[in-house]
Amino acid sequence: MVLGLIRIRQAILAELSAQARLEPELECCGLLGGREGVITRIFPAANALSSASAYEIAAKDLFRLIRAIRAEGLDQMGIYHSHPDGKNEPSARDIEQAYYPDAAYFILSPHAWALKPVRAFSIRESRVTEIEIQVVE
Repeated sequence: MVLGLIRIRQAILAELSAQARLEPELECCGLLGGREGVITRIFPAANALSSASAYEIAAKDLFRLIRAIRAEGLDQMGIYHSHPDGKNEPSARDIEQAYYPDAAYFILSPHAWALKPVRAFSIRESRVTEIEIQVVE
């Protein structure tokens, strides 16, 4: 996947923001699926760490979500999580644990005042590049 621009449906973008606000004191997380280069579906997961500063999708949940994505005929296109402090850029831990170099990493802010409440990044070999998000209907 070429990462410089990622396309996402408006409804999914709104759902991501809502997900971050459900429990704003904890990091939320999950996977994003889509087809033909457009993210069309959110697959929420439980944060196994129940933490305000870290997230982890338990292995059994990760496999269940990947199977669900495949069952719907979608591609796994991204991973998302929130940063309750509102600073939605990759932390040192996010960079260290970016195990999927072809995935777009979406980082959400639960705060209404955030300039960009949803941002996306490519993280490859510890290099972080912000990805432009193009909203589609």
